[in-house]
Amino acid sequence: MNNPKRIFLVAVEPSGDALGADLMTALRSDHGEGVEIAGVGGEKMEALGLKSAIDISELAILGLLDGLKSYGTILKRVNETVEAAMDFGADAVVLIDSWGFMIRVAQRLQKRENPPLLIKYVGPQIWAARPGRARVLAHSVDHLLTIHAFDAPMFEAAGLPTTFVGNPALERPVTGDGLAFRDRHGIAPGAPVIGVLFGSRQSERRRIGPVLRDAIALLAEVEPDAVFVSPLAPAIAEGIAADIAGDPRLPHIHLLGEDEKRDATSAMTVALAVSGTATTELALAGVPTVATYKLGWLSWFIYRFILFKAKYFSLVNIAADEELIIEHAQTGAKGDVLAESVTALLSEVRSGHSRGPALQTAALTMKGDGQSSARAARAVTGLITARKSTG
Repeated sequence: MNNPKRIFLVAVEPSGDALGADLMTALRSDHGEGVEIAGVGGEKMEALGLKSAIDISELAILGLLDGLKSYGTILKRVNETVEAAMDFGADAVVLIDSWGFMIRVAQRLQKRENPPLLIKYVGPQIWAARPGRARVLAHSVDHLLTIHAFDAPMFEAAGLPTTFVGNPALERPVTGDGLAFRDRHGIAPGAPVIGVLFGSRQSERRRIGPVLRDAIALLAEVEPDAVFVSPLAPAIAEGIAADIAGDPRLPHIHLLGEDEKRDATSAMTVALAVSGTATTELALAGVPTVATYKLGWLSWFIYRFILFKAKYFSLVNIAADEELIIEHAQTGAKGDVLAESVTALLSEVRSGHSRGPALQTAALTMKGDGQSSARAARAVTGLITARKSTG
C-alpha cells in the first residue's frame, strides 16, 4: 500500500508496554499494511515484532530521589528515543504513560524541524496531584488520549484537545482456572491462598519488598494453613527470588511466571499488593486486597503534604468513593499492619461477607463498554489523516 501511516510508539514501563501491545494489535487489525510501527517498548511489544530502539529495563523509576539519581541515564535514553523517532520519519509519536520521560521526549521533538504529531496516551493524574501538569501537557503535545472519563474535561479546560478512549487494562482477561491451578500446585481445595504482588519496578522491590516479606512471615504464623503465591513481573523476578531465598523466616512461596498469573488470580482468597495496575486487576477478579506503597521520605513529604490531593490512592477506591481496597502507605506500610489487614480480609471471607463482589462492581463501572484500544487506534490514525489533509 502506498504511503502507509508511520506510527512511533513509546512505552518504558511494564504497564505502558501492555498498553502499547494492545494498541499495536488494534492498529494492525484495523489498518493492516496501512500502518508501519516502530518505537520503544518491552517484552509484550517486542513479542508482536517491535524492535525496541532502546533497552527500557533501567527506566522503571519510582520516587523523586530515584529519578534524580538516574537523571543522566534518563536524558540519554530520551535523546536516543527522539533520534529514533525522527530517523523513522514518524507521522505520529504516541507517548504512553510515564510522565517524566514522555514530557521530555515531547518537548525535544517539538523543537525539531517538521516535528511529528505528538499524542500522549494516558494523562498525568491531575485529579490527585499537580493540576498544573495539564497546562504543561497542553503546550507540549497535540492531543491526549485519556483512559478516564472524569479527567477529560480538566485537560480540555487547559486547552488540550482530548479524546476519552477507555482503559485497556480493564478489558484484558484477569482470571483463569483457579481449580486447575490448585491441582497443579497441590493446594487443598479449602486452603486459603494469599496472593503477594511485589510490583514491577526495581525501586519497589528494594523499598517495599522487605515490608511485604515481613508481612508474609507474620501471616505464616497466624495462618499456618495458608498458601502463598506470587506472580512476578519479569523485571524483578530474579531479584525477588533471591530476596525470598535469603530470608529464612519465610514459608514456601509459589513464585510464578506471567503465564500462570490469571490462573493464580482465580485461586486467590485475598491478596497483598503494591499499588498499581495489579490492584485494579485484582478488583476486577473480585479478590479482596490490601494495597501498599512506600516512597523515600523526601518524596513522601512532597507528595503527601504538598502535591497529593485525593482521598485514596487506589483508582477503584477513587471511583467508588469508598475504601474497598484497604490502603496502607508510607508510615502504615509495615509488616504487622499489612498482616493484620490481610487477616481481617480472610475473616470477612470466612464469615460470608467478602468485599469481592463490591470490588468487581466498582471495577466494572470503570471498565465501560470495552474496545478502548480500538478507539485509541482510530483516534491516532484519524489525527494523522486530519493533519495530512490540512498540511
